[in-house]
Amino acid sequence: PQQPCWARRPCSAAASCCLAPGRASLQAAGTGGRVGSLRPPAGPRGRSSWRWSPLAAWLPSHTCLPIQLGPLQPVTGPPCSPGDPIPVGYSTCHWCHMMEEESFQNEEIGRLLNEDFVSVKVDREERPDVDKVYMTFVQATSNGGGWPMNVWLTPNLQPFVGGTYFPPEDGLTRVGFHTVLQRIREQWKQNKNTLLENSQRVTTALLARSEISMGDRQLPPSAATMNSRCFQQLDEGYDEEYGGFAEAPKFPTPVILSFLFSYWLSHRLTQDGSRAQQMALHTLKMMANGGIRDHVGQGFHRYSTDRQWHVPHFEKMLYDQAQLAVAYSQAFQVTPDPSLEQRHPACPPLRGILQYVTRNLSHRSGGFYSAEDADSPPERGIRPKEGAFYVWTVKEVQQLLPEPVPGATEPLTSGQLLMKHYGLTEAGNISSNQDPKGELHGQNVLTVRYSLELTAARFGLDVDAVRTLLNTGLEKLFQARKHRPKLHLDSKMLAAWNGLMVSGYAVTGAVLGLERLINYAINCAKFLKRHMFDVASGRLMRTCYAGSGGTVEHSNPPCWGFLEDYAFVVRGLLDLYEATQESAWLEWALRLQDTQDRLFWDSQGGGYFCSEAELGAGLPLRLKDDQDGAEPSANSVSAHNLLRLHGFTGHKDWMDKCVCLLIAFSERMRRVPVALPEMVRALSAHQQTLKQIVICGDPQAKDTKALLQCVHSIYIPNKVLILADGDPSSFLSRQLPFLSTLRRLEDRATAYIYGSQVCSLPVTEPCELRKLLD
Repeated sequence: PQQPCWARRPCSAAASCCLAPGRASLQAAGTGGRVGSLRPPAGPRGRSSWRWSPLAAWLPSHTCLPIQLGPLQPVTGPPCSPGDPIPVGYSTCHWCHMMEEESFQNEEIGRLLNEDFVSVKVDREERPDVDKVYMTFVQATSNGGGWPMNVWLTPNLQPFVGGTYFPPEDGLTRVGFHTVLQRIREQWKQNKNTLLENSQRVTTALLARSEISMGDRQLPPSAATMNSRCFQQLDEGYDEEYGGFAEAPKFPTPVILSFLFSYWLSHRLTQDGSRAQQMALHTLKMMANGGIRDHVGQGFHRYSTDRQWHVPHFEKMLYDQAQLAVAYSQAFQVTPDPSLEQRHPACPPLRGILQYVTRNLSHRSGGFYSAEDADSPPERGIRPKEGAFYVWTVKEVQQLLPEPVPGATEPLTSGQLLMKHYGLTEAGNISSNQDPKGELHGQNVLTVRYSLELTAARFGLDVDAVRTLLNTGLEKLFQARKHRPKLHLDSKMLAAWNGLMVSGYAVTGAVLGLERLINYAINCAKFLKRHMFDVASGRLMRTCYAGSGGTVEHSNPPCWGFLEDYAFVVRGLLDLYEATQESAWLEWALRLQDTQDRLFWDSQGGGYFCSEAELGAGLPLRLKDDQDGAEPSANSVSAHNLLRLHGFTGHKDWMDKCVCLLIAFSERMRRVPVALPEMVRALSAHQQTLKQIVICGDPQAKDTKALLQCVHSIYIPNKVLILADGDPSSFLSRQLPFLSTLRRLEDRATAYIYGSQVCSLPVTEPCELRKLLD
């Protein structure tokens, strides 16, 4: 049977939707959850833009389950059955796995679903528009959101009941999924018209509540005011002891860290500016020390279940790695010390992130996979448990690291040294509150308890010797961990997240001056152009998949890109251009921006819709993403992109669109600026004017490279970096004719800086350029 392109793999955050003969319910699933015995619908159920694809890594694994799945599409005819459930999620989500195991494998629940509903499984990563529409409903009508998300829909796809995880049977605090299905069935029989009317009212209210438009406003809000309010709101929620901005769970939220660094730069001489820098750096330090970082295999887990960053939710997402690579690069720029680069506190986690992505998430053609699961069997033949791949007992460490440590003031093995430094105990360091099912009893998550200096002093050892011993011990644990049952790899490749990864490699490579990292960004950009770009239409594809033998496969017809795919890829290409000064990447970014404007721009209200009008046909809402969260809002990123494109080309249209976008989101920013820190940064960049930094010189000459590297080493968020090679026929000279008039001083590479209607005197020495930029 063919399967929908938006339901291709097990969901790790599931959203489900059941469409009964006359109703629909949705479960949104991400990379891990699974549902049902896949049988194609008996016949056509009306025109639908929801296609099926045989490539799903998600649904084929569900064929042994007792649930029959159907397509998500409006249903024609009289609504005679109760609302259909839609699970929405993704394949690496722990609670999606739990709901599959507890409810979707349950024969009685399967019978209820098959008799009274048409169940639809949605991969939220392939269909973010579906996920956002119904998550908006769930968040508005319940105490929160998350995945798995389960929503019940009317025949025209309007939601009327929704929630997240349901246990199979009633518990002390949660109603069971079995009970929910029975109640919905009975309510549909007894109060069908009332449910339909209520659903229509809720949809109308959500439409009004979610409207984002310029209205009669002529100007965006004051950047100074929005910056101040956003900083104050972050300061109020800041955790002084452990960093971060919530009690628990704690997410990395790199967009907040980027805002704080930008705020510091524009307020460096004030107490608030110093505080912003300290908040960002302390948060990054505590994350790097905590269990949210995989100290053995590197990379960061999705979030921490506690305020200490100790016990994580163990899945690893590509988008986190990409954004955190940029955040740690910014930390390196903000507190540089070239003589201590290898020991700079930002460098070990930064290099570790890229080492992990290169090793675990790379396709040989240059693209990057989406995620690794949280669950795996502790041993072969045992049911999967969350975190089993990552945790350690004291006995395991002692057996792997029995060597005595020479020179210690007391008898000490390498294992004891490592356990002391990383807080391992015989009883385990995971509290029962964080392990309600007792699956991690006696296990430990590595988290740095002491500085290298304190650990060295405790045992009378040299700091460098302790560093070497710990690194050697971690490598032995890494080699031993290879023999454990492997984690599920979500080998789906998303254009948006690959765009973020282009930025991650390009920015880090430029900051550290490492060409090999920039080459990974180049290869990923080539992958996107080769495998996820339709030359004829200029459109991006949302997804592609790892096929057999290292090939790349696509659904037929393809899943076309959403707004975030264009915004994140354009950002990646602009970062790659600045890292390489190869104009081909800038030219492609311009073409993609043109396509984005054509497909998603709201010509009446301003800003960008999340999806194309045709692709989202049938959904009750067409939304604009208005929150910077685990990933930045595509509208926030687009505002930055438009400003940068204007700086690179001088085309007024880009600036006009940026202003309209900022005006459209003015009310959102005024009301809760902390929800849009990335857009507040764009507002500041617009009102302060981007710096144009032009290096005039031979691209291959050492003095040119020295000036470029000087710029890359300094934190300058609101800038465009341009290389003028003296060729009047070059792409950039045609866009900005003044570039061809610039001259080198004394035949040496020369830097020019333009900004705020002021031009600096040209300089030829990196130290002089640094003074101007600082």
